[in-house]
Amino acid sequence: MATTSVRTGGQPPGDTPIGMGEAQIRAVLSGLMLGLLLAALDQTIVSTALPTIVGELGGLNHLSWVVTAYLVTSTASTPLWGKISDLYGRKPMYLIAIVVFLVASALAGLSQSMWQLIATRGLQGIGGGGLLALTFAIVGDVIPPRDRGKYQGYFGAVFGLSSIAGPLLGGFFVDRLSWRWIFYINLPIGAVALFVISGVLHLRHQRREHTIDYLGAALLVAAVISGLLALVRGNEIGWTSLEILGLITAAVVLTVALVWWEGRAPEPILPLRLFRNTTVSLATAIGFMLGFALFGAIVFLPLYLQVVQHASPTKSGLLMIPMMAGVIGASVFAGRMVTRTGRYKIFPIIGTLVAAIGMALLSLLGTHTPLWRAGTYMAIVGIGVGLCMQVLVIITQNNVAMSDMGVATSATQFFRSLGGTFGTAIFGAVMSSRLSHYLAASLPGGLAVAGGNSNSLLSSPAQINKLPPAIHGPLVDSFVRALGDVFLTAVPVLLIGFILACFVRETRLKTAADRTPVAAGQAQ
Repeated sequence: MATTSVRTGGQPPGDTPIGMGEAQIRAVLSGLMLGLLLAALDQTIVSTALPTIVGELGGLNHLSWVVTAYLVTSTASTPLWGKISDLYGRKPMYLIAIVVFLVASALAGLSQSMWQLIATRGLQGIGGGGLLALTFAIVGDVIPPRDRGKYQGYFGAVFGLSSIAGPLLGGFFVDRLSWRWIFYINLPIGAVALFVISGVLHLRHQRREHTIDYLGAALLVAAVISGLLALVRGNEIGWTSLEILGLITAAVVLTVALVWWEGRAPEPILPLRLFRNTTVSLATAIGFMLGFALFGAIVFLPLYLQVVQHASPTKSGLLMIPMMAGVIGASVFAGRMVTRTGRYKIFPIIGTLVAAIGMALLSLLGTHTPLWRAGTYMAIVGIGVGLCMQVLVIITQNNVAMSDMGVATSATQFFRSLGGTFGTAIFGAVMSSRLSHYLAASLPGGLAVAGGNSNSLLSSPAQINKLPPAIHGPLVDSFVRALGDVFLTAVPVLLIGFILACFVRETRLKTAADRTPVAAGQAQ
């Protein structure tokens, strides 16, 4: 096979590849995919192991924070990694992110209390945020947009695979080894990624005068954490409590302060000029909608399979393979077509519409729905997500200056993760509210007869399956109806994404020969 090298002439200051041939590019991308696999897996792999972890470490009332700690820190740190890598270079920051992630994984596996596990999960999320942000930024450095589609498709496939396979692997490790292997398994995979990237990734970074936006970073982290805490705690203690109202007020005030400061900072951590580019703003908003719907499906479908179809945690992961296959197949297909044709607008348009149709179909799931039909509905959602997930990254990278590649890419990941967090919290609130409503109508005494509140029931499928038939039937029926309302909530969100996709302006994808700065403030 002929070897091609990436030309770097005419590139602006920043990270540029140094004479990388095709074989070397493939080696770099393999290492990056391993890093992405680590970060994405740890968003979901813990879910099926939580009951076992609580049984050993205790701390049932802090259960949700094992997941939330990772999500909060990874989401909040994503744009920080992107900006810092623009200033100090992509490769050293990526290697630091891997080391932080691996150290935190080892400490999480060694945890002897719930609070130790929560703290180490938070540290793990910081490293995971760097892996998510910098993976796609490095792809943007190494591959020009015109050729990026076929490679981004594989990254979309890895993301989809890890999102669905996480619960499956978590169940497998709990059943066959120990919950601690959920974290230990990261060590050999991460070591390989660290070795590959340190050995084959060679980027030329031109250092420039800069200042670090410490105030902007502090405001961003504080605003994100305040907002996420409000969303998570709202389901636990009530949305009108003083704590939640205080957190919401803090999030709003901090966000306003962040926007005001970022418009004045000499080196903003999240440059507002990026969002004056219409195409970037639209792609970011669509990514938010996509994350909103995708994570809602990932969280609640295993619950349906365990409660209604009586599947074990491991089997419920296997039954979600149709969605995984849809994401992988569509992502690879879309990437190859973008590379072949140079056209990308059609994919987010079709993808958001297909995903909306899939969510509408999922709302039809019932107590007697055959598994083949449920699998078909999942596959439709997966295809819709796969068609546009990584194409949105290509759109953003094609419409920003090379000097803003890292921060723009991390902003895309940041808002997608933020959408997932909003989606999970809002879907949880809808589920809790609608389940209580349907139970009150179908059971005398409602939740009191069922033996708990809606949140406790949602976290314990085994408890539901042990209930007497007179209670079990109405409870499962109420659960399925509430779940249908959850999926219907995602439909208008995806339709908004569809409308936004129709307004994306398609521009020519740049090649290696014409990688020149794009004015970040220019509307595309």
